[in-house]
Parts: sequence; structure tokens; C-alpha cells
Amino acid sequence: MYLNTLKPALGSKKTRKRVGRGIGSGLGKTCGRGHKGQKARAGGYHKVGFEGGQMPLHRRLPKVGFRSRTQRFRDEIRLDELNKLPGDMIDLAVLRQANLVSAGVKQVKIIASGKLERPVVITKGIAVSRGARQAIEAIGGKVEGS
Repeated sequence: MYLNTLKPALGSKKTRKRVGRGIGSGLGKTCGRGHKGQKARAGGYHKVGFEGGQMPLHRRLPKVGFRSRTQRFRDEIRLDELNKLPGDMIDLAVLRQANLVSAGVKQVKIIASGKLERPVVITKGIAVSRGARQAIEAIGGKVEGS
């Protein structure tokens, strides 16, 4: 191998388009732009989504959806999920350790779904629905605070 024999790999260097260099080049006269029209003019182009003055699609369609900012930090726990937790005292840290709620969750509510099999103490800072409160107290558990 010599320095004077080095060449780039085949197909890695593409020759550029030489427009406006005569009829024989295939890109003479109109230079690949066709005849007349907005796209043939110098500087004559339009913004993304422009439909020739017609109301563009993104404005014709209705606006849909809304995401509450507070919903991202709330979560719900079912009564039967409390059976999986070790210990009787249940607070936000215990729920995070058991991977029942994600780390970003700031508020948790226990809802009456499923059956609780042992008495538990729900500490302050965890909301409890009316049906869940009755189920917890009926089995001998306790809801502190809220």
C-alpha cells in the first residue's frame, strides 16, 4: 500500500449535482426545478404544513386532551395489595419500598377493592376511601390522621 494509491471506499463519496451546466448534463436550463410555479422560483417556498392557503390540517382538527399537573403525583392502592406488605404500620415509605408506588408519588389513596386479611395501621399522610376505612376498622385495623 502506497500513499499515492489510497482511495476512498467505493460509493462513500458521491459526486455533487452540477446544475445549470448545459443541456448535456441533464440538469441544464431549469436545473431540475421543472417549469414555473412556486417551487421553481428563487426563494419561493412555503412553511411546513402550508397547504396553498387552505386551512392546514393541524388547524382543521380539534384540540384533544388535557393532562392535569397534580395527577402525576397521585396514586391509588387497593386493599388486597396491603396484604403483600411486611409489618403492620403502613406509610408512604413502606409503599415505595414494596414498589407499590413510584418514587415521584406524593399522595396515595387506599380504595376499597379486594379483601384485607390482617389488621393494619394506616399512618398519617395516606388518604383512605370511606369503604376502605370501614373494611380496615372491621378487621381490627386503625386509620390515623385523615
